[in-house]
Amino acid sequence: MANTVNTAFNGFNKDIVNLDPDRTVIANSSRNWLYGKLNNLQSKADLDFPFKYQDKHIKYGSFARKTKIRELDDVDIMFCLTADGATYLKNFETYTIHTTNAGNRLKYLSDNNVLNSRKVVNKFKLSLANIEHYKSADLHSRGEAATLSLQSYEWVFDIVPCFYTDTNLYLIPDGNGNWKSTDPRIDQDIITTANQKYSGRVLQLIRTLKYWNRHNATYTITSYLFEQIVVSFINSRFELNQWIDFDIRDFFNYLCSQIYNSVNDPKGIQGDLNKLTFEEKKAISEKAAWAYNKAKEATNAETQDEDQEKAINKWREIFGSKFPTYG
Repeated sequence: MANTVNTAFNGFNKDIVNLDPDRTVIANSSRNWLYGKLNNLQSKADLDFPFKYQDKHIKYGSFARKTKIRELDDVDIMFCLTADGATYLKNFETYTIHTTNAGNRLKYLSDNNVLNSRKVVNKFKLSLANIEHYKSADLHSRGEAATLSLQSYEWVFDIVPCFYTDTNLYLIPDGNGNWKSTDPRIDQDIITTANQKYSGRVLQLIRTLKYWNRHNATYTITSYLFEQIVVSFINSRFELNQWIDFDIRDFFNYLCSQIYNSVNDPKGIQGDLNKLTFEEKKAISEKAAWAYNKAKEATNAETQDEDQEKAINKWREIFGSKFPTYG
């Protein structure tokens, strides 16, 4: 329960939207522990596990960017391997890694001296059984990662094998046996820069809007695409409001039209991220318009009518029954 819109949002974000701080600390610690265990796999003589490039391991995904919302279900890491004499070639957006002059550990995972990314991911999956507290391992649905479940945690680890190139890009499995480029550091820098520019208000705004996106009763925009749309909205503003509800209201208005537009990959790799159909875009636009009108009623009730109860009830219509009640 809350007596003002501000305390309602504070409680909502703390108890419903944001990750539990205690679990976050444990997840960060467990991720570091896992890196240590993965680093030791190459020393197990019976595994023939590829050699690591420890300095280029990278944390990525919404958990690393601090934009993830409850519940904590996965933690993403990229585990970098040394080329060990292998070279790569680019053919449009697809990369092949050639192991003619590479060591045996990569040759064993190759077809005719071309490193098969599916074999690399499967090698990770099979090797994970050597990790302490192992519960199970599987392949990610897109074939780009091995997923590890440990006995002690409710989340799984998505482990993506990768190589670091002389162009400062990472190569990761494409799910089809070849490789594709990425650079999660760009995503991290964009979020960090925006959060600093807008007085630390960006992360919470993204997380609260992500909750709405997940529970808006229409088509859910994929997390990464949605995050880019929110960042685009933020960067279109001279400043963010001290009160989060006004920025949420304005974002709904922005989304009404923006959902129809292209959303370019900030890394310059994937092109237009907005693959939604016209029908999906239309449904999202209509839902955003509905939410904007409700949000206008809420902010008007708060500022013009000075009716906190009415305002809170309007926000409950938008965010659902887990948003605090008045009182």
